[in-house]
Order: sequence, then C-alpha cells, then structure tokens
Amino acid sequence: MAGRKVRLFLTALLYFPFASDAEEHTVKPAIHPKYFDVEARCACGNTFKTRSTKPELHLEICNMCHPFFTGRQKLIDTEGRVERFTKRFGVQTTQIRKAQVTANKAAKATKAKKASKSASA
Repeated sequence: MAGRKVRLFLTALLYFPFASDAEEHTVKPAIHPKYFDVEARCACGNTFKTRSTKPELHLEICNMCHPFFTGRQKLIDTEGRVERFTKRFGVQTTQIRKAQVTANKAAKATKAKKASKSASA
C-alpha cells in the first residue's frame, strides 16, 4: 500500500506541473496548412461538402458510384483500357474459345496425318 502511494506521489510530481501550463501544449501557429471548406465533385456527378487542405477536390469515384457501396457491379473504364483490350484480342466468349480449341486440334491432326504419309512414302 505504501509503495502505491509513493508511485502516485511521484506521478503527481512528474505530470501536474505540465498540466498547469496549457499554452505550452497548443499547436504552433504558422507551420500548419490552411484548412478549407470545399465541395468535392465526383466524376459521376455527385457533390458533397467536406474539409480539406486543398481548395478544390475532384474525385474519380465516390460512395454513390463505388460497387462496394452500391451493391451492383459497374465497369469503370480508365483511359479506354477495355476498348484497347477488345480491339487487340477481340470479343472473346467461352463458345468462341471452345470452337478455336477444336479447330486447332483438327488442324494438328491433319498435319500429323500428312507428316505420317510423307514419312512412310
């Protein structure tokens, strides 16, 4: 019990002098950026008010258009990447890919038959 009282006394000696000097713990002036009330604008057209160190906020995605918050999947095309992919590789479906695989197998089989005929001749 006496040890606890000593610890409390030492704690009081250490911390109470600093607690009485409140001006020392305030934020220093002239080193922090200005804080603005801004209206953030999303690419989907949604706007909302917030605070920021930047005078303007332009967002690409917000809670009104993000799939996690909306619950529906929305394809976000950044710089035409989807169009570039479809232009390079075409529209690929599973039926088209299966047809290509069977055509490739048939072509290999005919080449193998031709090669075996020419080797035996």
